[in-house]
Amino acid sequence: MKFIDHYRIRGLLGRGGMGKVLQVEVPVIRRILALKLLAPVDLLLAMVGRDQLVRLFTQEAKSMAAIRHPNIIDVVDFGSFQGWPYYVMDYYGNTLGAVIGEIYITEAPSRILRIEKFVHYTQQILEGLRRLHAAGLIHRDIKPFNILLTEDDNVKICDFGLSKLRGERMAVPPSLKVGSPYYAAPEQEKAPDQVDHRADIYSVGVMAYRMLTGTLPQHPLKPASRYNANLNPEWDAFLARALSPQPGKRFQDALSMSNELTSLFRRWERQVEATCHLYAPTKTSPPSGLAQAPRTPRSKPLRTGVRNAQDVFGLNSLWQPRQYSVTPLEADRNNATVLDPATSLQWLQGGSHFPMNWFDVFAYIDDLNARQWAGYSDWRLPTVEELLTILRPPPADTDYCLPGTFATAQKRLWSSDRRTYTSAWYVSLELGFVAWQDKTFANHVKAVRHL
Repeated sequence: MKFIDHYRIRGLLGRGGMGKVLQVEVPVIRRILALKLLAPVDLLLAMVGRDQLVRLFTQEAKSMAAIRHPNIIDVVDFGSFQGWPYYVMDYYGNTLGAVIGEIYITEAPSRILRIEKFVHYTQQILEGLRRLHAAGLIHRDIKPFNILLTEDDNVKICDFGLSKLRGERMAVPPSLKVGSPYYAAPEQEKAPDQVDHRADIYSVGVMAYRMLTGTLPQHPLKPASRYNANLNPEWDAFLARALSPQPGKRFQDALSMSNELTSLFRRWERQVEATCHLYAPTKTSPPSGLAQAPRTPRSKPLRTGVRNAQDVFGLNSLWQPRQYSVTPLEADRNNATVLDPATSLQWLQGGSHFPMNWFDVFAYIDDLNARQWAGYSDWRLPTVEELLTILRPPPADTDYCLPGTFATAQKRLWSSDRRTYTSAWYVSLELGFVAWQDKTFANHVKAVRHL
């Protein structure tokens, strides 16, 4: 097993022009961390030079370590390996990019988030940026994959490799692009050394538009309400201001954008509340395009890689079900279970109180059976196919008025299906998609049994 100093390398998390990020483990206590090692590609090394790259990398680590904030990643160590510096951060196994389903083809369609989830993420991103900007730092690379998500689904901004102090001039070639295509502000592409904090506001605007529409903004800007029926012209105006090509017409700081988003969301909540007050649920036929879930979903765990997973699990290109179940689920409040009459599956209405790694899941299941939870001792971890039967289409219009069947605390649910030796598949009950994570990451458990 390879080591960097005393850190045991568990795998590669990502690689870029300046270096690579590794998942590492601290011996004995077995804490999982992320280690970023400066390992520039030859072209960048030739363009910028070793001394300047080391200086920039060291400044990145210092900038991150100097700021303590709930929405900014923590740096916990710094060192040198074979002549190249590295720094160590807390490890989080999820990103906003993974949640929306962004892939290497950045302009490909992505998943649309519920409005309340979009607000949850965006407010925290803006809070983190407030702290950065107060310290005189401009990030210059705000994008979904630089927004880490904790086990509690909170935001941590990371990757300060392109950040700069206000007024600082960077000794890099003019031909070197600073920022990520589609997310960088127009003025950053023209003169990256001259931008101010409003460039980060533009990047947040791009992410906001994408989270709400599933597409990247183009100019002239199409109203977001054309893509998302839950939006109205007020949302269009909010996004248009954040995405103005002219910095002076954008929100002038993260606080003003955050305050406007708070007001907008409150008005939206009042509108939903008023609609639901007038809405009387009735039994209607299932929406067209939906199909009955299979009566006997697969219960035996399997192992499948990414290449075959969409066909094996019956998923579309955004890793969502091609078909949804339309059978109403029946909650039994007395024993805290939920019955699906179409599949004869009985579920825990809640699940594990805390997220746990995949290895600890089976001890939790054994404990349920030892205690004969709800009177049964045959609870088990569900397969992806079984978990898909409890997903329902994203809410629209009066769907927000319908009470949920399951407890809301358990948002990401482990399945018994494995992707590799070190990773397993999970289902987002909240956002309705399938993904994979390292088994050391923590998700919730919702046990199942056959009647």
